[in-house]
Amino acid sequence: MTYTKLHVSWEEAAALAEKLAEQLMPRRDEFRTIIAITRGGMVPATIIARRLDIKYVDTVGISSYEDKVQGEVQVIKTIPGNGEGCLVIDDLVDKGTTAQVVRQMLPKSVIAVLYAKPSGKPFADIAVKDIPQDVWIEFPWE
Repeated sequence: MTYTKLHVSWEEAAALAEKLAEQLMPRRDEFRTIIAITRGGMVPATIIARRLDIKYVDTVGISSYEDKVQGEVQVIKTIPGNGEGCLVIDDLVDKGTTAQVVRQMLPKSVIAVLYAKPSGKPFADIAVKDIPQDVWIEFPWE
């Protein structure tokens, strides 16, 4: 597949994280913990944790890309429990591979992302911005 590149600035990423926090604000009392999917979810999770005033932030480590090619999923770090009270944050849901692994790991969690592609959107509970499947996003933290 040929990709169109989308370069996201720090300002754009922060604005989307703030918008996601606004969408989540009415549900704030549902969440005791924010779980960032490393590495892409770490920056947005920090912004959202601050906005929602959630002090407990943890990570799950899942790797599915190598040199911009999606490959086998490797679970690097998990957390205990079923995800109840957990808000899982990632930068993007592409094909939904990572989100599906997280859903199996933490079935009662809520998964929220900045960007969602059509193939992955059904695997996220909340997405701020939809983008075409053929767009490759370059985040400032990459």
